[in-house]
Amino acid sequence: MEKQEINGIFFIADKWPLDSEKPTLFFIHGASGSNILWHEQITDISKIANTIALDLPGHGKSKGSGKESIGDYANAVMGLIQKIDIPKPILCGLSMGGAITQQLILDNNKYFSAAILISTGAKLKVMPLIFDLIKTDYSRYVDMLRQFAVSEKTDSKRLMPIFEETMKCPMEVSLGDFRACDAFDVTDKLETVEIPVLIVTGEDDKLTPKQYGDFFESKIKNSKRIHIMDAGHLVPVEKPDKVNIAISDFLNKFAS
Repeated sequence: MEKQEINGIFFIADKWPLDSEKPTLFFIHGASGSNILWHEQITDISKIANTIALDLPGHGKSKGSGKESIGDYANAVMGLIQKIDIPKPILCGLSMGGAITQQLILDNNKYFSAAILISTGAKLKVMPLIFDLIKTDYSRYVDMLRQFAVSEKTDSKRLMPIFEETMKCPMEVSLGDFRACDAFDVTDKLETVEIPVLIVTGEDDKLTPKQYGDFFESKIKNSKRIHIMDAGHLVPVEKPDKVNIAISDFLNKFAS
C-alpha cells in the first residue's frame, strides 16, 4: 500500500499515482475509526478500480481537529477529492462514513457516478449511554463496541486491530463524531438520489439494523441491496470476501 498526506489528511492507496482510466473507490470510515477498517478492500478491489481510504481529520494519522457535523466532514472529504483530482470518484462509507457519503452525493449530485452505503442509515440517532461512556470511561465505550458492533459468530481476533485503533482516538474527537451522527437526518431527501447505490447490511448488526437498509431500498430508486448473514456492523472486516465480491460486481455493472 502507498501512504500519502495532502493538506494534513493522511490516506492510503493501493497504487500511486492513480490510473486515470479506472474509476476510483474512495473509502470513508466510521466514528472513532481510521483507514484500517478498509485494509481488506484496498488491495483486493484494486484489480478493477483505484482504491483510496483516508483518515478523517483528527483521526488516525491525519492532522487537525475532528468535526461535529456531517457537513463539515463532507466538506473536508470533498476538498481532498478535488485536490487530488480523483478520476471517476465513487464513494463507499460505513456508519458515520455512510452519512458523509450520503451528504456528499446529495450536495454534489453530478460529481459522483455511484455510491456504496454500508452499515449506515439516513438518520443516526445515538444512545445517550454512548455519550456518557465516552466522557466517563472510554475503555468501557470500546468494550461496548466489542459487544454491539460485531456478530457473535465473528472471530474476535479479526477485530483486535480495529478496537486497538479506536482506543487511540481522542475522547473529544469521538464525542464530536457521535454528536455529528446524532444530528444527521436526510430521510426526506433520499428520493432525489439518482445515481446507482449499493446498500450493504449485516444480519447481526445491532447498531444499524436491517430495517435501515430496507428504508434505503424504499427511497433510493436506483439501488441494489446485499444482505450478509453472520455479520454485524463491521461487515467489511467480518466478511471481507463477501463484501469485496458485492462491491466488485457493483463496479463491473455501473462503473465500467
